Amino acid sequence: MAKTLTLIWNIINKIMIQTSTRLALVLLLASTAVAATETETPPTRAQLSLDDLRTFTDVFNQVRNNFVEETDDHMLLNAAISGMLSELDPHSSYMEADEFQRLNNDSQGRYSGIGVEVAIENQRIKVVVVMPDGAADKAGVVAGDIITSINKNDLRGQDQRAAIDSMRGKVGTEVGITIEHKNGEVSDLTLVRDFVEVTSVFSKPVDRDFGYFRISQFTRKSALELREQIETMQSLHEGPLKGVILDLRNNPGGVLKPAVTIADGFLDAGLIVYTKGRAADQVEYTAKSGQWLKDVPLVVLVNGSSASASEVLAGALQDHGRALIIGEKTFGKGSVQSVLNLRNGSGIRLTTSRYYTPTGRSIQAEGIHPDVEITPIRVIENEDQRKREADLDRHLNGEPGERPVVFDSEVSAGDDYMMYQALILLKGAAILSPTSDQR
Repeated sequence: MAKTLTLIWNIINKIMIQTSTRLALVLLLASTAVAATETETPPTRAQLSLDDLRTFTDVFNQVRNNFVEETDDHMLLNAAISGMLSELDPHSSYMEADEFQRLNNDSQGRYSGIGVEVAIENQRIKVVVVMPDGAADKAGVVAGDIITSINKNDLRGQDQRAAIDSMRGKVGTEVGITIEHKNGEVSDLTLVRDFVEVTSVFSKPVDRDFGYFRISQFTRKSALELREQIETMQSLHEGPLKGVILDLRNNPGGVLKPAVTIADGFLDAGLIVYTKGRAADQVEYTAKSGQWLKDVPLVVLVNGSSASASEVLAGALQDHGRALIIGEKTFGKGSVQSVLNLRNGSGIRLTTSRYYTPTGRSIQAEGIHPDVEITPIRVIENEDQRKREADLDRHLNGEPGERPVVFDSEVSAGDDYMMYQALILLKGAAILSPTSDQR
């Protein structure tokens, strides 16, 4: 081992010319050191050769020396890392320190911004919700205002999504926005970004005897929020609820553990989900005794944008017969991403295993098929918004094994057709239930 490293170091001293060459040869040293410790075990994959690393350094040098504009070596290295991960599958990625911190904040149910929720309406950014005590609220921004520029950049004809993202940033930094108020007046505001706490669960009683609960995404607080809102609604209702609607439409997933806890809250026992990857041991999550709403009929709403942890929850409740799944086939993201932090504060999101429902169904690229399929009538402006996991480049193959909708006390098909049908089914279940008081 020592002789091998000495030999390589002598080669390095002879051919070391540029930063990129040094980088590649350091990688070779690491690769050789690993290989040397595995001499007794036949290699299971091809090891990097010196020619492979020379090719990398050749490309690196050609770009840094001949690209039309001067490049930064750090940027090129990050691009190489990003390219390596993005070639694996659609969900593995490299995150620099700022992005990695934002991901951590999002998982905790908070983000750094000015405290507004916005929507793109007629190619304009409209404020739809203003967070109490946030920077925007203190500056007098109200729902219905239009954001026309950010940091003096006119938003007409610009990428609206990118503009919305630009309102986020480090806590304590400033962002300038121009607001067009509903009365036609225009205000130029300078706001200081701060942490904004995000509630992931929205609830409302429907038709007096039924509870509606929508989970927009799974943060670390989602299970606690849902349980508290269920208990609050139960305490305000005369007698037990006759049925519950759990709305997972447009929920992209998020943190897995809260989804598992919620499934446990509706189950008494049994497997909730398990994962399988290259590691010998698979991870299993099982339910404990006790339910939040025992014997109360449950309907889960899903659509093509329900993904990941949403599919885990829907699949578990479906396999155990605890809930009726209504809507459209889900997105089909059944792969597990491990978030790994690196020493420089950056991190990677790496796909490490696949999810399987209690009966062994693979969610990956298959999705959850509803028990009752209902396709709402709507106009789709951009077909890309309706892509599922199976439509993404380099998606993994499966292996065997919007905003909250506010309802009045009465719900009509015009409010939300899928919701309306779910309520009809719940009312039928309540009538047929042996515990019904037949009022």
